[in-house]
Amino acid sequence: MIDPDKLLRWPLPPVTQTYAERDTALYALGIGVAAGNPASPRTLRYVFEGAEGGLAALPTLATVLAAGPFWMQDPATGIDWRRVLHAEQRLQLHRALPAAATVVGEHTVDAIHDKGAEKGALMHVSRRLYDDATGDLLATVGSTAFLRGDGGFGGTAGGTPPHPVPADRPPDHAVEHPTRPEQALIYRLSGDLNPLHADPAVARSAGFERPILHGLCSYGIAGVAVLAALCDDDTRRLKRLDVRFASPVFPGETLLAEIWLTGRDSAAFRMRVPARADPKRQVVLDHGLAQFEPAG
Repeated sequence: MIDPDKLLRWPLPPVTQTYAERDTALYALGIGVAAGNPASPRTLRYVFEGAEGGLAALPTLATVLAAGPFWMQDPATGIDWRRVLHAEQRLQLHRALPAAATVVGEHTVDAIHDKGAEKGALMHVSRRLYDDATGDLLATVGSTAFLRGDGGFGGTAGGTPPHPVPADRPPDHAVEHPTRPEQALIYRLSGDLNPLHADPAVARSAGFERPILHGLCSYGIAGVAVLAALCDDDTRRLKRLDVRFASPVFPGETLLAEIWLTGRDSAAFRMRVPARADPKRQVVLDHGLAQFEPAG
């Protein structure tokens, strides 16, 4: 059984990472930003250092920077790490990410909620990402881990408030994004080398017919859709992007981001695979919340 107080005090040393323009472009290619029209100015600004105005870093690049090792695998944590699922992702942007920099990630365990002995637990962690040269806070990256095998320790059952999409009207924007069969093999080069996303045997052992796309790759695709629909591809205007993971994506599936404006500077969104026969399996990202700087 896990000790929540011990986990809340778990020592997580700062992680320093230097990334170059090559890494920024590779991340953009990994989430498929070049799908459809690789020569368009919109595409080139994320993948080509010679683009007008220079190379721009996608805001969701922050999710793969200074992430550090998978510390939940340490036996001393008491976590049944084989049953851990990535349940939610959150991102606050304080400044536009540089296309190349040295960054420092400061990690904390913020809260642990007990869902019950047979229901698991939710652990909220965050990472504050600083520019090492200036000391500026660039982004706050948060995530929720679903500890399926670690409930019943007696804590509270609270969790992240959901952000449901409006059920009474169609979306204000819909952005289609095809994924490529080899997309997971490209995305993994940005740091997540879990064989679940590459090795068919590992995928089958985990209950999947073939390797699945990284959840953070799907999240990055949602970020691209939100940038295009709400921010006119101005990376400085996106301020927040939160989401709950609902179902895995298989490389080669076509995704549809549906976005509802809920205010002058906010929107709800979800992402679906419309081609799936079972409507209950279509939604892959849900309870999405985007905040942005309005135009003008």
